[in-house]
Formats: sequence, structure tokens, C-alpha cells
Amino acid sequence: FEILNLNMKPGNTLKVKGKISPDAVRFSINLGCSSKDLALHFNPRFNESVIVCNSKSSNVWEREHRDGHFSFFRGCTVKFLIEMLTDKFRVKLPDGHEVYFPNRHSYHKINYMSIMGDFKITSFKL
Repeated sequence: FEILNLNMKPGNTLKVKGKISPDAVRFSINLGCSSKDLALHFNPRFNESVIVCNSKSSNVWEREHRDGHFSFFRGCTVKFLIEMLTDKFRVKLPDGHEVYFPNRHSYHKINYMSIMGDFKITSFKL
């Protein structure tokens, strides 16, 4: 799933709803300018029970941020809220826990979104 004209700005909240596949290993929600330049790579990994967040510049991954609060379950329908603030992103998980990740590239507009892996999107709203 890919969108190339998202037009997300600081103060906007993206709501993503979907179903995690019953045999999920991992999935990712990616926000940025393109697949090679990502401001936020949000990546729950079931095999490690960790959420990995990262950014990518000119197709090169940067330093990972790992959050051990893992509240995802295979086969469940979930809703995320991703808020773009001026200097960071706030991801609100289904259980209310929040993950913060810095806006390392100081983007003022996000045009690109992709959702990959073991997650079937059912709706999204900006």
C-alpha cells in the first residue's frame, strides 16, 4: 500500500486502521518524501517483541530506536494514531502507550506513506 500525495504537516494526525495477519512476523508504516527518504519507519517485530523506529536518508538507514513496549497480537484489528509535531512524531498504540521519534530531517511536509508486511489496511484518515 503506497500513497504519493499525502500532504501531512505538523499538527496533523494520521489514523490508520487494519488487521494484523494471524502469522505476522513484522509490518511497517513509513512516512517521508519517498521510499528512499523516510522521516518515520515504524516497525513492530513479532519475532523480537520490539518496536523499531528509524529514518532513512538517500536510501541509507540511520540509527534505530527500539521500544520494548510490545502490545500487538497476531490476528487482531488495530488502530494507530500518528501525530506529526514540529520536531518529532508521536505514535499512539492501541493500548494507549505512546512512542516518540524525532523528526531527524526537519521535514515540514510528508507526501509519502507506505504500509508493508503482515498488515492489511482497512482505513486511514488524515
